[in-house]
Amino acid sequence: MLWGRRDSAVRPPSVAGESELLGAVRVAVHEACDGRWAALHRLVKVLLKVDALGDEVVARSALALVAGLPGLVVRLDGHARPAPYAQYQEPAMRRASTWFSGVSPGPVATALASMHGDGRIRERAVAAMVSQPYTEMMPFLVLRTADWVRPVRDRARAGLAVLLADDPAVCLPAALPMALRLDARLRAGFAVTQVQAAVLAVTEQVWRGVLGEGGRRERRFVFELVLTQGRLRVPDLVTFAELDPDVRLRARAAEAACREAVWTRRLDILQRLARSVRAEVRVVALTGLIRAGKDADVVGHLDDDAPLVRAVARDAARRLGVDVRTRYRTGVEVGEPGSGAIAGLAETGSAADAPLLQRLLGHERARVRAQAVRGLRLLDAVVPGELAALVRDPSPAVVREVTAALRPVSGALPPDLPWELLRDGRVELRRAGYRLLRGRGVDVELRAALILAVDANPRLAERGRADATRIARDAARTTWRRIPRPELQVTGAQHAELVALAARAAAALDEETSQQLSGWLASSHPGE
Repeated sequence: MLWGRRDSAVRPPSVAGESELLGAVRVAVHEACDGRWAALHRLVKVLLKVDALGDEVVARSALALVAGLPGLVVRLDGHARPAPYAQYQEPAMRRASTWFSGVSPGPVATALASMHGDGRIRERAVAAMVSQPYTEMMPFLVLRTADWVRPVRDRARAGLAVLLADDPAVCLPAALPMALRLDARLRAGFAVTQVQAAVLAVTEQVWRGVLGEGGRRERRFVFELVLTQGRLRVPDLVTFAELDPDVRLRARAAEAACREAVWTRRLDILQRLARSVRAEVRVVALTGLIRAGKDADVVGHLDDDAPLVRAVARDAARRLGVDVRTRYRTGVEVGEPGSGAIAGLAETGSAADAPLLQRLLGHERARVRAQAVRGLRLLDAVVPGELAALVRDPSPAVVREVTAALRPVSGALPPDLPWELLRDGRVELRRAGYRLLRGRGVDVELRAALILAVDANPRLAERGRADATRIARDAARTTWRRIPRPELQVTGAQHAELVALAARAAAALDEETSQQLSGWLASSHPGE
């Protein structure tokens, strides 16, 4: 369908022109998702250009790009309200209301008019959306069900109720995301209640379609409803628990499946879920086995990789009288110890078990070395000299664990080691050196931050800039603050080095931070 063209002199656009315009809409949508009022204003202008084409297919395609993001629709609605920058948005909204008042307004003009500051225009836009419902306009209609003007709100609510009742299979997937987005807003309860009733009324094919293709919030909402109604059978729950990408849905499905399995004595289901690759599923299944009196089956998970699973297994072992520490020691002493056995020994052992872990520091598997270092840290049996040799381990995981273990005893390390690491070619070693220099005084932290601020790695550079900015702002604070200003206690050579580092990092820091650092260093007098 084509609606009345506003400018009869405008020629029909080419297919390439339509594609280019939709591409501009995509770019504007992307920028408006995180941008401020200027980005939202550009999006409105691009949408109005689409509406000027008079092509329903192109207009609905452009509107779908916006309607698929409920948060953006809400931001656009707030953007249309009168604000201090109203001079930037008023002309665009006036154009939208003018076009909407035409003979045959298009979807874009109708959607934008539904967000107009004039309640009468919004009410007419709602009536137009209800009389000619497009799925792309459903989020805009749902938004108006929470309107602060009662006539607008009542008309939108009546239209939403009728549309959901007449064609829930089409309207529910389009209305559900926005209804859940407004859940915490005042006057939004009606929309949530309507979509809830629609979920309970639709066929199994429809709600399963939402569970398969909807967003995370919508899938969780529908899952809880159909689970409460008993529409999900045990095989369905097992499938969700094993394969669903959402951790919350996996846990809820596993809980429901295991509860049903305990009541019906379906031990095969509990044992199957206990072998799941997901730790949250294994925990629930093992708890079900304990309730079913199968403690012996649970004890077999003492060396599981997940801490909570090991805790559940230890609880079962305690009731059976199993010596857990001896079990873990035996597991660590074998040729290929599992990471779960190493972690379990660290959780239940003492410093007397440290030699068992120290011999694993040279193991060929990086995961074993990393777990051994973590275990020594948990047992409070860290020997700085032994772990310092591992700080340049080929595995980044081992480097992280060694750094965490050495931080409390960094004073016992060679003084030059952290600085050497900070200038190393490997990213994980530079990160380790920086972490080992934390807490050594403001002069050391500032020097390290200025070095890191110009690092080739963007994340490390960002960390260095943030810390340098924090130190500079602390030094520039007013005197009435309770926390005293940091004081530089450096020699003349160290002061000169800080000045040189600040000059080198000036391009990476913002202008205010650079000025604060320069003033602070200029006012600081180096000691002898």
